[in-house]
Amino acid sequence: MGKLFGTDGLRARAGEFPLEKGAVYRLGQALAVFLKERGQEPRILIGRDTRESGQWLEEYFCSGFVQAGGQAISAGVITTPGVSFLTRKGGFSAGVVVSASHNPYDDNGIKIFSPAGTKIPEDWEDRIEQALAKGRLEEDKIKIEPVEVDHTLKAEYLDSLKKSWSGNKQDKLKLVVDCANGASSELAPELFRALNFKVVAINNTPDGRNINAVCGSLHPENLARAVVEQKADLGIAYDGDADRAIWADEHGHILSGDHTLYLLALYFKEKSRLKNNLVVATTMSNLGLEQSLAENGIKLIRTRVGDKYVFEEMINRQTNLGGEQSGHTILLDYAVTGDGLLTSLKILEIMLETGRSLSELVKGFKLYPQILINLKVREKVPLKDIPGYNDIIEDVSKELGPQGRLEVRYSGTEPLARIMMEGPDEKKLQPLARRIASLIDGFCGQK
Repeated sequence: MGKLFGTDGLRARAGEFPLEKGAVYRLGQALAVFLKERGQEPRILIGRDTRESGQWLEEYFCSGFVQAGGQAISAGVITTPGVSFLTRKGGFSAGVVVSASHNPYDDNGIKIFSPAGTKIPEDWEDRIEQALAKGRLEEDKIKIEPVEVDHTLKAEYLDSLKKSWSGNKQDKLKLVVDCANGASSELAPELFRALNFKVVAINNTPDGRNINAVCGSLHPENLARAVVEQKADLGIAYDGDADRAIWADEHGHILSGDHTLYLLALYFKEKSRLKNNLVVATTMSNLGLEQSLAENGIKLIRTRVGDKYVFEEMINRQTNLGGEQSGHTILLDYAVTGDGLLTSLKILEIMLETGRSLSELVKGFKLYPQILINLKVREKVPLKDIPGYNDIIEDVSKELGPQGRLEVRYSGTEPLARIMMEGPDEKKLQPLARRIASLIDGFCGQK
């Protein structure tokens, strides 16, 4: 059995190993036993997004946990950062999220947080995985326990977000909010309306199968059109569990997590709040971000792709701002994980304080042309083991030149090879990227 936990927890098609009922029950048991071995009271908080498989996955995980002597309390449908916050605040020994984030509805996943609300370290993951290697339980041997739901927890999380708000309630900006038919579908409109914004909510009617379906942060085109049609000041798009946010400005231009880091870094520096004059991002962030920050005396440090790597580097470098181009933004002064709702509030505070539109605020940020190819693969063969791979990478890198950047990697959450390329000459990028994609596709692409 290979390693099951990826860069963002355990993820697979719901109903298939390791997200079949017996395996999920065993995972719950394993977590309770592990916490006891660590000398902790096995008491967890669990939450889920809106996928149709979420409820039974929650039930089987919690039943295994309770059978092994633990106590499980559910917050119901709630965002991933909501579980992180409540785990830390409520003194739970772990937090669990049943979600596959931006993946389609038929996938699901299990993320586990430490008592501090951070993603668990790899040694925790390894110990929990070892329990699955001992075999899964048959369904007829499983006793399902009812899950206790505390309906006050979501309100507690919303209250914490409202307390972090320092903007002017009297300025009524108009927002279009794309909830991806996910965990933010109720929370986001309620939050922004409570702060006196005019809110047009779209994709906020989940049915169990429409989460992330041509909507949300992976498909912001509809959001951009709605912003223009509604004459709104800002469009915000979340993913299924709302730990990321991207934007559409008042003209309908789509802006990424790189724009978020640029705006927050300049604002924090101006307020003398950017620790060590440093921002942490990943290898996927545009070269334009690095150069734009440098022009303002701010250094950018890059990590591997994955917000947990960004978080680790932020702790190591003692800075308070980091994130990913995909929209994860970690604001360590407020939270220990990416939180799309929290990030939205901070961007809105900047807009209100400066009196400037989002398009005006990002005017000084110059992006390099960048393309990303996502290629479905049947197997994640080590790239260096693909015949001819090293030669083609060397050739393409030479053609890109010193101002170009190339990043080829496998997704940590999906069966995809991702090829990112950027450089000053946009016409060069697509054919060069296709050469690499063709090689990988011919060797291990889905047939």
